[in-house]
Amino acid sequence: MITVCRIEDLPPGESIRVTDGVPAPVAVFHTEDGEVYAIDDTCTHQDASLADGWLEGCFVECPLHTAFFDLRTGRPTCPPAKYAVRTHQVSVENGQVLLRIGVAEPA
Repeated sequence: MITVCRIEDLPPGESIRVTDGVPAPVAVFHTEDGEVYAIDDTCTHQDASLADGWLEGCFVECPLHTAFFDLRTGRPTCPPAKYAVRTHQVSVENGQVLLRIGVAEPA
């Protein structure tokens, strides 16, 4: 498990890009509902950081071409993205956001 940050340092509606200790960048999101999700950070349509996108519920909108990704599944919900991003296990324990990198292919 990788310690990302303290939960109070990731307010609801915000995201953080994780690059240390991971093979490829990961975006961690804290939704307005208090859920925490982690997905591969790079949009599958074009090289853009999803952590820089706009969070709407359990979805993130790519900052370049408005593709939406479901944070629960990694699947895009509309074009131009056609391929899913990997999801990763993330939890909050003792006030720390912890990330476990998945090795499975996207759904």
